[in-house]
Formats: sequence, structure tokens, C-alpha cells
Amino acid sequence: MQSSPAQVTQILTTKPSKPAPSLRQKALDFLARREYSALELHGKLSAIAAQYEIEASEVEAIIKDFKQRKWLSDERFTEQIVHARKAKFGSMKIAHELKQKGVSADLIASALLQMQEQEFENAKSVWQKKFGEKPASREAWAKQARFLQSRGFSSSMIRRVISSQDED
Repeated sequence: MQSSPAQVTQILTTKPSKPAPSLRQKALDFLARREYSALELHGKLSAIAAQYEIEASEVEAIIKDFKQRKWLSDERFTEQIVHARKAKFGSMKIAHELKQKGVSADLIASALLQMQEQEFENAKSVWQKKFGEKPASREAWAKQARFLQSRGFSSSMIRRVISSQDED
């Protein structure tokens, strides 16, 4: 028995309806890969919930439960981001990223205090890796300063790093 072209088209274009995924399992899958801030995980789960017409209160309940069980922690997320980014970026850029991810101002402030101890060494290392020699002209100085600024280092830190090369 042969199918008509219209039937074949209908069979090919009809998507099988999938059951709604378990939001709890999806959240566990996300957290198994890496740390997430509460706001990030909420956004991901809300998108899935909207797609499958699941109530938003279920997302809230999962987030609350995960926080109570300490499976979801903004403190751990902040530590992970700082650890991963501090070798390449300055405190301003990291603070901005944490703020975008919904981390509280208190956690950002404590992370900045922790990073200040090594920021000069990190900035110098980033500068050394990219340039390696002191600027020969004003244009070269400006280029090096713009590079460090794009990496999130403050202007005072940039001046310290580039001027320390004059002393070496």
C-alpha cells in the first residue's frame, strides 16, 4: 500500500509530542555540569517551564529546595567564577560579570577584597604575556593601557603595571 505525497509530508512534518521533562531532573543536570547562580538557574528552568506550560511556582519551589539542600549556592558560584577568571581578568570585569549573573552585592564585595591581594601580580602577568616590553611611545603606552582596561583592570592598576616596567 502506497502513501500519497500529502500523507508522507504530514508524517515527516508532524513532530511526536514529547512529555514535559522533569524540571527537577533538568536542574540537577545543569548543576552536574557546573555551578550556577540562583538567577541563572531560575532563568533556564523558567524557559523550559514556559515551553512546556509548567507553572512558575514549580520553578520557585525547586530553587528554594536546592538552596536548602545546599546544592545551589551563590557563594560557591562566586568562588568558582573568581578562581576561573582572576588569572586573565581584573576585578572590575569579574565584578560586572557576577552582577549580571545575579550575585548579591555583599558577595561581590567580599570577592573583590579577596582578589585585591593578587590583582597587581595578575595584571602584570597579563601584561607580560601580551606585550613583554615597556612601551616605546605614547601610542604604545595607550595601546597597552587600552588592552589592560578591556581586561577589567582599573586605571590606577594600569598605571602601576606599565610604570613598574620603567623601573625594571
